[in-house]
Amino acid sequence: MRPSGRAPDQMRAISMEPGFTRHAEGSCLVSFGDTRVLCTASVETNLPAWLRGKGRGWVTAEYGMLPRATHTRGRREAAGGKQSGRTQEIQRLIGRSLRAVVDLEALGERQVTLDCDVIQADGGTRTAAISGAWVALRLAVNGVMEKKLIERDPIRGKVAAVSCGIHQGQGVLDLDYAEDSSAGCDGNFVLTDDGKMVEAQITAEGECFDEEGLLRLLRLARIGCAEIFAAQEAAVKGAAGR
Repeated sequence: MRPSGRAPDQMRAISMEPGFTRHAEGSCLVSFGDTRVLCTASVETNLPAWLRGKGRGWVTAEYGMLPRATHTRGRREAAGGKQSGRTQEIQRLIGRSLRAVVDLEALGERQVTLDCDVIQADGGTRTAAISGAWVALRLAVNGVMEKKLIERDPIRGKVAAVSCGIHQGQGVLDLDYAEDSSAGCDGNFVLTDDGKMVEAQITAEGECFDEEGLLRLLRLARIGCAEIFAAQEAAVKGAAGR
């Protein structure tokens, strides 16, 4: 039995609230159970120097965890003068994941920055951030298209992410903190809605896995991402209906 009482292939409750903030071109408050991440998308015409004049845009991300997102207060990284290696790794993952479904030439010479701020953490913050960031990006691009600033939709499809792992010898989907902290193996899968994989991060934490174990986790990830894709679609349609 999982600590949460969920079935092995059962996601936590997913909630996506589009348009959560007023000023950002796109925003979404995403919840995977008790994990909550605020994702905002900002569209700017300023590009990195190495991209200027090349007729293509860029999608990037920044990630942060608020001081009381966890059980004890963490120090703001800005107060220490630098980001941790974990933070840098996660925000690069978010950027790679979103760029995998964006035609940067169709985006034109503009940059979209996804800010993903964890306001409450209970495992799976990076996967929730990727999934919510897609909604924020979709809404921001919709706004640019409504203004007829780009000729064709640069977003080729959806991207979502979910965690899977082996807990007490069993493959389980969407680990919360209680499972993540004691899992024998845990991983994060980033998938597109046409069935392709963007990235898989899998690590044994005392319990190695074989090929069948890997495939079992991938099958669970596909189940979870299908549910996330549906939630993303509903969020975007809900924003359009406002």
